[in-house]
Amino acid sequence: MTDPPAPRRRPRAASVRAIARRFEADLGSSVLAAGPRIPNVRQISERVAMGRALWRELVIGFASQLGELRLGFTQLAALYVLADGSTITIGELAESLGRSPSATSRLVDGLVRRRLVERREEPEDRRQRSVVLTHRGRAMLRVVDRARADQFLTAVRPLPTAERALVAMAVAALATRAFSRKGRVVRPDPERS
Repeated sequence: MTDPPAPRRRPRAASVRAIARRFEADLGSSVLAAGPRIPNVRQISERVAMGRALWRELVIGFASQLGELRLGFTQLAALYVLADGSTITIGELAESLGRSPSATSRLVDGLVRRRLVERREEPEDRRQRSVVLTHRGRAMLRVVDRARADQFLTAVRPLPTAERALVAMAVAALATRAFSRKGRVVRPDPERS
């Protein structure tokens, strides 16, 4: 008699915890030290409007990393769609990415060649193919996640304590409120607007 298989652990849980610990170590004391202080609202609004410089640095860093990894943005998006551990069809992946099934199939071909995803034949319909993220694909996402966290912290560290606290709390609020559990942006309900 064989032992039952070990329960599957969420593939990214350890990576998310590691990044969370990095943020906590870097920003935790700022949040505690800032207390309820909030700077001038107009000053905050002006700085947000000037946020283009921050986006510029983040995008350039991101593009540079993708170049080093020889990974296109849409390829990365496909890996993130698969990151929750689910197996989805090429058609479902195409819909998630907003691309045609044929373009998505070619995109998947490239990811399969790099062993970042695996293509599987569906048992119910042998013409249907599904896609799943490989260990190598998960490792690639961990590299991307860590680099983005480091780049973000590099931008935040020079800020005064109170401002670092505001950034940490704002990012936490966005992550909690603006995104669904699968990491997709929650679209506002037009009926409620």
